[in-house]
Amino acid sequence: MGEYTPPFKITNEILLYVSSISEKIGRITAVSNLEAKPQLRKNNRIKSIHSSLKIEANSLSLGQVRDVINGRTVLGEQKEIQEVKNAYAAYERLSEINPYSIHDLKEFHSIMTKYVVEESGDFRRGEEGVFNGDQCILMAPPAQFVPQLMDDLFRWMKKAQNSVHPLILSSVFHYEFVFIHPFSDGNGRMARLWHTAILSKWKPIFEYIPIESQIEKFQDEYYDAIAKCHVDGASTIFIEFMLSQIDKILEEVSVQIREDNEQISEYIKRLLEIMEYDIPYTSKFLMEKLGLKSKEGFRRNYLRPAVEGNFIRMTIPDKPNSRNQRYVKL
Repeated sequence: MGEYTPPFKITNEILLYVSSISEKIGRITAVSNLEAKPQLRKNNRIKSIHSSLKIEANSLSLGQVRDVINGRTVLGEQKEIQEVKNAYAAYERLSEINPYSIHDLKEFHSIMTKYVVEESGDFRRGEEGVFNGDQCILMAPPAQFVPQLMDDLFRWMKKAQNSVHPLILSSVFHYEFVFIHPFSDGNGRMARLWHTAILSKWKPIFEYIPIESQIEKFQDEYYDAIAKCHVDGASTIFIEFMLSQIDKILEEVSVQIREDNEQISEYIKRLLEIMEYDIPYTSKFLMEKLGLKSKEGFRRNYLRPAVEGNFIRMTIPDKPNSRNQRYVKL
């Protein structure tokens, strides 16, 4: 028996998207160093985690996910809170992933599902299906075939990484992984994490591109593409879908960066430079650090624009003039 090759076709639409995405990545890299934009990076990572979990029916809001990640108390189901903590731990180690290693896949599944899945870090022993809500999209292969199917998939990836464009390879992997459904739970989260990991090895900027938020916006189309590929017996439609979503989210990130570059004033830059993340500061302390005397000038030039631009937040937003008010860098 020959080596397994996932069935798909390279269409003109796929080639156009690969060209468009590569061009957008080049433009983003040319005008911005995301390493120098920690606020934008962190916000996008929180979006990724919130969206990936929301697709799997986690009910926590974006604000609640942010609070869990920032170590604040959140009222909610313990399982959902733990899922956020797990996802954040996995995404924070994204750069360490070898996306062509099954060992790494299992290790990161154990991180992603810690305390919430019994078979954490191990391939499933029971039968599973792919569901969009209550609707079964497809039944996964029997559990006894999972180890061999995963070996075949990773063997193909290792061989194809030098001949198949990463944008195409990552999409093929995503579909094949969802089809195999190798774990008892957490398959969707792992598929999206691994998709990002593969792309990040090609262009590190993908570590901070919230592809998951784009999938969540078009969740029905996401599952519809999977279902159509199952009928066709090839992942071509899913590749086209994923590349279209990556193209769209890169356009959004381009706008984010442009607005960030245009809107941030020298005053805000100075304010952010003296603040550490997630530490509450009084206005008096900030004024002293900046060497300012005028409270009104500080509010007008620094505080208000920073709050309105979502660069900092008030700890007591309902009472902006409270004597207990503090300001936290986002």
